[in-house]
Amino acid sequence: MATIFTRIANGEIPSYKVAEDEHYYAFLDASPLAKGHTLVIPKHVEDDYIFHLDEKTYEGLWAFARKVAIALKAAVPCKRVGVAVLGMEVPHTHIHLVPLQSEGDLDFRKTRPVVTDEEKKTIAESILREYENL
Repeated sequence: MATIFTRIANGEIPSYKVAEDEHYYAFLDASPLAKGHTLVIPKHVEDDYIFHLDEKTYEGLWAFARKVAIALKAAVPCKRVGVAVLGMEVPHTHIHLVPLQSEGDLDFRKTRPVVTDEEKKTIAESILREYENL
């Protein structure tokens, strides 16, 4: 059975796409730590543990995430883009890219900001534009 992230990448569930290629997909987190919080996933691998990925998929995922992070930083004002790989909440390998002003911004226990659908749409379009220009 396909994971929710596979269904998102396949277009079965709506998302705010920020980047995509043949093997990987990036979209805004539904419950972001900060505006622009993005998830990066492999499209065709549903393993829930990043270190189970074959080497080619693993390296490709990180290369794709790097490009998305560069686009994210260009589109969303922040000092850095933080990275987290937890993989506990959804059984599908994914990388969190979070715009940071300080290290405390990468605390998954903190109160999440309210981001409207219009803001999500604008942010996703901005990141996608930056991604496409890389």
